[in-house]
Amino acid sequence: MARDSSATKARLLDAAFSEFATHGIAGARIDRIAETAQANKRLIYVYYGNKEQLFDAVLQRALETGSESVPFDVDDLPGYAGAIFDHLVERPQLMRLVLWKQLERPGSTDTEAASYQGKIAAVRQAQEAGRIDAGMDAADVLTLVVALSQAWFGAMGGPAAGGTAGGEAGSDWAPARLARHREAVVEAVRRITAPHGDGS
Repeated sequence: MARDSSATKARLLDAAFSEFATHGIAGARIDRIAETAQANKRLIYVYYGNKEQLFDAVLQRALETGSESVPFDVDDLPGYAGAIFDHLVERPQLMRLVLWKQLERPGSTDTEAASYQGKIAAVRQAQEAGRIDAGMDAADVLTLVVALSQAWFGAMGGPAAGGTAGGEAGSDWAPARLARHREAVVEAVRRITAPHGDGS
């Protein structure tokens, strides 16, 4: 029975992820989520409470998956930026979910805030040790690293606009151009973070 419950919860979260990424919180429909998950609608309320709480569960799982897939490395911020880029390429809907969250529920949870503050502290320590350029505030450095990693995904025809990564030759998301986008992100972060004398 526990195994069946876990499988149902996983299906509901997968279906809810797609629903929220496509329609946002306000536009998402519990009926569609239940139908996609092939589960009884009542189970959503039993397991997760209301629609907003279900969104919180979906977002929390996405954040945990991201933290596991893309561990923060203050000594390789260009590599970290590239890994975020790769993570988003593999999950085109994730950026849409993040954008909906910013639109409909701005601000951060306690968990998000604690994680972000921890990263800022690590950047600040690396700056004090001379491993990262100290010309910018640590919070600004981290914000730019994350923003650059996500920048292409809001581009016209990109995943956050409803397109797909990859595609036919000549597409904005053809593999060769996608590789160039990634390279540009990594190089931009390298230039921003390299100590004076190490970057251009």
